[in-house]
Amino acid sequence: MNDSFSGKNGKVKVMYVRSDDDSSDDRNKNKRPAGKGRPADGARSGRTGQDKPRGNNDRRGSDSRRSESDRPRRPAHTEDRGGYDSPWKTVSRAPEEEPAFDHGGISGKSFIDPEQLRRQRAEETRVYGENACQALFASRPDAIVRAWFVQSVTPRFREALRWMAANRKAYHVVDEEELAKASGTEHHGGVCFLIKKRQGLDAQTYLKEAPAKDCVLALEEVGNPHNLGAIVRSCAHFGVNGVLLQDPAVLESGAAVRTAEGGAEHIKAINADDFLSVLDTFRKAGYTIVTTSSHKGTPLAQAKLPAKMVLVLGQERDGLSDSAWQQGDMSVSIGGTGKVESLNVSVATGILLADWWRQNQA
Repeated sequence: MNDSFSGKNGKVKVMYVRSDDDSSDDRNKNKRPAGKGRPADGARSGRTGQDKPRGNNDRRGSDSRRSESDRPRRPAHTEDRGGYDSPWKTVSRAPEEEPAFDHGGISGKSFIDPEQLRRQRAEETRVYGENACQALFASRPDAIVRAWFVQSVTPRFREALRWMAANRKAYHVVDEEELAKASGTEHHGGVCFLIKKRQGLDAQTYLKEAPAKDCVLALEEVGNPHNLGAIVRSCAHFGVNGVLLQDPAVLESGAAVRTAEGGAEHIKAINADDFLSVLDTFRKAGYTIVTTSSHKGTPLAQAKLPAKMVLVLGQERDGLSDSAWQQGDMSVSIGGTGKVESLNVSVATGILLADWWRQNQA
């Protein structure tokens, strides 16, 4: 038996425990006699002898005739406990003293290590957009962890669905609202993949397989995912193989991959945590470092762009830092009317790469 009540110190659980020192006589008196429901020896309800009716007038007389042993036992008051001498003992236990039950590792909730969850989220990202997801499936299907589709695009992803089913990759056919929640955007294009991020290459690894004519794009503090997506799309179009970034993971963002329209799968991200040092590594490998500006340098129309170069562009607002500008072996600018301060970085990249392609690859 147990009960609980609330006091000033919080909820207290009360347990009633049968005492071990109960006499056998008391247990025998409480035991129900065998038979078809009849009391043995007329001892039912504390009465002795023959059971006969009596009126109200002789109630006191019948009670007085009862022996002391036949009367119901009332527990004697005990001074040491301040209560009655009951076979039930009262034990109080605070909530924090509740026993911990061992369920053998099985419970209603699964335990997930928070550190493992953070690491997993850092290693994964969501990409969306039909062209982006088609290109990703064609180039690295093993990177796919999970997928979501709306019904209307499933015919165009029939091969991907068959592959995921065969390789036990979870996928879900959902409505537009559910897909917006899964992808984090309403501009999902009807499909979303949860994928493992690619890790950026170090400069030495990239240089081992670099072609004879090679333009590497170096971006200093360019972080807007839509600009990055547009830049990567231009890189894929004009034959750029590598993009040098201080944080290669930004190329794997959903917005950048979707804007690139599949171009991200043709570009290798090069880790440039120490930006200036990596530029020097490429210079020593035979590359010309070409810096850009909207105001100074050789006009692009007059510049001879080398076949093997690193084209360096700066952040959208301030352009290249002074230290990066000083690393340049040559500098070029894009002429115009001067009615605006400068071009968007993705637009400028497209113009510069188009001229490099015209001079060296076309």
